[in-house]
Amino acid sequence: MKKLFVLLFSLLTISAYAAEAPAEEGGGFKPSDMILHHVADEHKWEFAHGASLYLPVILLDNGQVHVFSSKNFFNEHDEEVAYNGYVVEHGHIYKANEEGEPIEDYKGLYDFSITKNVASLFLSVTLLLIIFCVIARRYKTNAGKAPKGIQSFFEPIIIFVRDDIAKANIGPKYARYMPYLLTIFFFIWFNNLLGLMPGSANLTGNIAVTMSLAVMTLVITLFSANKSYWSHIFATPGVPWWLAPIMIPVEVIGIFTKPFSLMIRLFANITAGHIIILSLFSLIFIFESLAIGPLSVAFAVFMNFLELFVGLLQAYIFTLLSAMYFGGAVEEHDHVEDMGYGDGH
Repeated sequence: MKKLFVLLFSLLTISAYAAEAPAEEGGGFKPSDMILHHVADEHKWEFAHGASLYLPVILLDNGQVHVFSSKNFFNEHDEEVAYNGYVVEHGHIYKANEEGEPIEDYKGLYDFSITKNVASLFLSVTLLLIIFCVIARRYKTNAGKAPKGIQSFFEPIIIFVRDDIAKANIGPKYARYMPYLLTIFFFIWFNNLLGLMPGSANLTGNIAVTMSLAVMTLVITLFSANKSYWSHIFATPGVPWWLAPIMIPVEVIGIFTKPFSLMIRLFANITAGHIIILSLFSLIFIFESLAIGPLSVAFAVFMNFLELFVGLLQAYIFTLLSAMYFGGAVEEHDHVEDMGYGDGH
């Protein structure tokens, strides 16, 4: 029932948005505009039509700090307007000229605003801190006793990450990586689930967020790497010396393609899921047919349930691959004796 209520609320939100869509150039409802409106980052958080939270704008313009509410960028008809010499266009703030048009080549303007994704990041981090501080306190007060409540729900998941991901792929040195692996697993999982709620932000579908997570995995991998790891990069055992000009660039490129694949995989899967669900709802307003409506909703319900599984799966895959990269960085290879190439035999 809860899931059906969420879907119904989403449908009503899209319907209201479609009703307000301007009829430009002979068009009424524009699915691409609606989908991008819900997927992209913005300076206001619209929970439903008519219910918006205007977020603070923080600008650094040639050394001068300007702080004001993003509500100033919207008039009474919710249309974007220039304010205080600045204008918003496609979610980005630009310096405006006298006509209120953006100056795209203007230098010296830096945007540190609290956008929808940033606010969602603060919300999810606060939620995680509250939940796991409660769990940690339960472990202290109920030491040696069977877990209860929220502790009993999360303990099997934590043990799964420890035994089936960290221990299995990193080995004896797994303990030092557990805080990071648990953090990214629950951070990605929670934000994937929060992103499916009506009026929520698409945080893990933002490539800047997935890039940050991937870069952290890369940095930890490189700083954990031992002599054996680097010898496989610059002096691959068993490879003839004359292949070094080919093998070394390939191995170095491989260092960066691994986190790149982490970044793209999470971003693409989460964003694609949101776009598919919104596209299915859009069919109702495109065809304006009672025959299409139930079919579209049925497929959207199926996709929504599928996205619940995908949200967990993507958190697992990101954590698993990170653990595998850490394991490869700290693994000891007995057959590596020096940093030089073999004789090719």
